[in-house]
Formats: sequence, C-alpha cells, structure tokens
Amino acid sequence: MNDQRSVARGSSAAPSILVVEDESALGLLLSYNLEAEGYTVERAERGDEAELRLAERAPDLVILDWMLPGVSGLEICRRLRAREATRSLPVIMLTARGEEGERVRGLSVGADDYVVKPFSVPELMARVRALLRRARPERIANRLAAGDLDLDRETHRVRRGGREVHLGPTEFRLLEYLMERPGRVFSRSQLLDGVWGLSVEIDERTVDVHVGRLRKALSRGRERDPVRTVRGAGYAFDETFGKV
Repeated sequence: MNDQRSVARGSSAAPSILVVEDESALGLLLSYNLEAEGYTVERAERGDEAELRLAERAPDLVILDWMLPGVSGLEICRRLRAREATRSLPVIMLTARGEEGERVRGLSVGADDYVVKPFSVPELMARVRALLRRARPERIANRLAAGDLDLDRETHRVRRGGREVHLGPTEFRLLEYLMERPGRVFSRSQLLDGVWGLSVEIDERTVDVHVGRLRKALSRGRERDPVRTVRGAGYAFDETFGKV
C-alpha cells in the first residue's frame, strides 16, 4: 500500500542548517522560510557564538553573513576550510558587498556560493537546495508525493495518476511550497513572501489568481482538490489528500 502522506522520498532526518546573521529580522525571516522548507534550523548572531556551535556539531550547511560581531564571516569560513572535519561543509556567504573583487575574495576563502543583499528569498532557497543536493544527495528529496500527485523538483514536472500536469513556474513553486508542509495554513502575505519573495510588490489578490490556476490544472472532472481554503486565514495543502 502506498504511503498517502506528503513525503520526501528517499530522505531521512531533515537536513540541518546554521544561519549566522546579526540582523535579527533577517535571521528570523531566513529561519522561517528554511523551516517551511522542512529543514532543521539553528541561529547565531555573533561570529564567536557560531564558532562554538560549529565546534559542538557541524550542520549540513551554513548560511554565513560576511560582517559579524566577534569574528567575521570571512574568517569563520577560512577556519572551517582549514579543519579536516569541516573542510567540505557547504557555506553560502551573505553580504552587502556586490563588487566583483569582494565576490572573488569571498569565494577564495572557500565559500561555495555568494549572495548579495538584498536578495530574493525563493532564489536563496533554490541555492540551498542545489548546494545540499550536490554535497549531501542522500539528505535532499528530489520528489514530493501525496496520493496520486507527484512533484519532481529536478525535472520541474508534476504528475497526477497517469497524466502530466502542466504548470507555469509560479504555480509549480506554489504547489511545492504547500506540499512541503501539508496541513499548514499559509496566509496570502506568507505565500507572497515564500513563493514570490519580499522584494516583489504585488497585490495579495494575485495569490488567489495563481491558486485558482493551480487548482484548475490539478483537478479535472471529479478529481479531489488537494488545496484547501481556510476562510479568513489562507490556503493549505490538504493533509488528508490521498487517504482512503
């Protein structure tokens, strides 16, 4: 009998990510979005605090701000690469420095990727997934499934039963975002942040339009709608979808 829950096929425990960012609001935003993707998240706001956490237990990936109190992110990255235990630990560097010379400097100390502020949250989430997939392929699921619905992150294809579901890029991201947390209700503003990104200025009613398109593509005839509307709250992927 098939597992009817939304599952990350082939995954075990959720990948762990350490967010080292001294801007509290940004750190919280990153933590919220990473947890919504299913990761286990720890936060540190100082470089020396991050070093203590890294010495206790290495995560699967580090998101590291360049400028930190205590010890700089650049120096932390250099020290990580100097130690055998953390030499291959994936590191994404965050910085307000966008000049080519600074990017080269960040990558030269061993950062795997480099993201300039302000950045798109969905883009950063995609970079996290790509980096984890390369570094820890056994820890990242390429597919999400619930009932007869199957989403393949690598090919960006969705199938329901024996048919292919044709989705635009936004509808694909919206379905992926909802399927990652079945049963969790997201407000329109939360979906705007998570799917479109904070930098995009669009009306919340746009969410309703794309949810409508998603539903139309997913369900034909008497097929059950996997997206649940919660009046006055928002939308959720129905956690009972596919259950007998």
